Amino acid sequence: MEQTERIIEMERCLDRASQAVMRLSAALDEYAEAQDALRQLSDYYGSEQWKQDFAADSASLLPQDLKRGVLSEDAVWNLLEDIRDLKGRMAELVTHHPK
Repeated sequence: MEQTERIIEMERCLDRASQAVMRLSAALDEYAEAQDALRQLSDYYGSEQWKQDFAADSASLLPQDLKRGVLSEDAVWNLLEDIRDLKGRMAELVTHHPK
């Protein structure tokens, strides 16, 4: 590869990596801001209050038009599993980060 082509290619790499880092930084900021909501959700899931809400939903005591994804047995669990998976991916990326 000649010098000019190499520099053009490296500029593409710089642009791509810079954009990815900016998007990741913004996503991490958003994730950091969601920590309180995630704690509340994690505490609620499986609690006595959740069980009461789940039972009320099962008995059709809640409004039909109420959004109730939080009462599904999978939605919160899947979210918490996704977070665990992402933490593992991030740890792996950090471990294999170029110097």
